[in-house]
Amino acid sequence: MTALLSDAPGKADSLRVGTVPRPSPGAGQVRLKVAVAGLNFPDALIIEDRYQIRPPRPFSPGIEVAGIVDEVGEGVDAALVDQRAVAFVPYGGIAEYVVADVHLTAPIAAGLDDAIAASLVVTYGTVWHALADRARLQPGEKMLVTGASGGVGQAAVLLGKALGAVVVAAASSAEKAEAARALGADEAFVYPAEGGDKASLTKLFKEQAGDRLFDVVCDPVGGLYGTAALRALAWGGRQLVLGFAAGLPEYAANIVLLKSADVVGVSWGETVGRVPGLFAQHMSALFGLMEGGRLAPPAPRVVPLEQAADRIAAMANRQAVGKTVVAIDQRA
Repeated sequence: MTALLSDAPGKADSLRVGTVPRPSPGAGQVRLKVAVAGLNFPDALIIEDRYQIRPPRPFSPGIEVAGIVDEVGEGVDAALVDQRAVAFVPYGGIAEYVVADVHLTAPIAAGLDDAIAASLVVTYGTVWHALADRARLQPGEKMLVTGASGGVGQAAVLLGKALGAVVVAAASSAEKAEAARALGADEAFVYPAEGGDKASLTKLFKEQAGDRLFDVVCDPVGGLYGTAALRALAWGGRQLVLGFAAGLPEYAANIVLLKSADVVGVSWGETVGRVPGLFAQHMSALFGLMEGGRLAPPAPRVVPLEQAADRIAAMANRQAVGKTVVAIDQRA
């Protein structure tokens, strides 16, 4: 089969399109004939050996795919063959075929495009888990989203509105704030791109909260932004830790105590890996929101396999705009 391959640790320009044997599903697994594979930041890390797993080489990056089940392993219902499905895999997705644990696959809703379906898996799966499971976000609650123009931030704005929250978006430029408003944020404001200092950021966040502090903070940025956002949290609020793009935040224990607040870690991949059936539940919920017209994510950019390395490089250099998926031609 044809695949995007990493032969040695290196940046995206070290990747090549080549051929390797098709994988075979083991017990509890299925093999998918891949239609599209979504790109995510871990793809840039794993090829440099900077990710938590280091697959034997040559291997393909790619952790979210959509395609058709073409073979099942021992213990898996043969009725799954020929069904369209999305899958979450540790690596190997940017290839014509990939194997996945059956409990990390889910059927694609009828009428849903493969590219959209694949693009929902990691980012929207993570944010759905954060808002619905970890924060237990309720209609009418007020939520702050930091980094609102990024992939996680955009998903948080869209899913927050789908769940009935009042969403306040924060971003590092007026253009990015306006983009968040266009997605449906009720309010949006700009914070300093370089972070400023804790006191000024705290003042800004509290001013933007106004008379009512935030019930939930969805924070993929961290750093001083996360530290300051905690101080704008309402009593009994929940601060969701989804990443550290600006570095590790420091959370004052006395503030957590006085606000009776929860600082909540969100590790979606680990969670769905440990809880059979949860991945399918999350995907079903997201597909249902789309079918019901309550969720309309921006269409991803679709590129051929030969451009995948360039798009991974753009992502690693923080030059990517929006979601990109790779269309896999069936060559063999």
